[in-house]
Amino acid sequence: MSTTEQKQQTPTPAEIPFTDPQAWTRFVTDTGKILPRKYTGLCAKHQRAVTRTIKHSRNMLLTK
Repeated sequence: MSTTEQKQQTPTPAEIPFTDPQAWTRFVTDTGKILPRKYTGLCAKHQRAVTRTIKHSRNMLLTK
């Protein structure tokens, strides 16, 4: 890999907008419950960001 090539990284959960409910499907169950860190594999900081964003999205009536 040359120095001009940049590795494409997936966005962190904190960078995913709350207006995109399809992006959040891997962090919630079919019934709409938020999955714990044990299943998502996120660090505590990112899990808090996911929880905050999903709750924000629910408040805006975008997800279950």
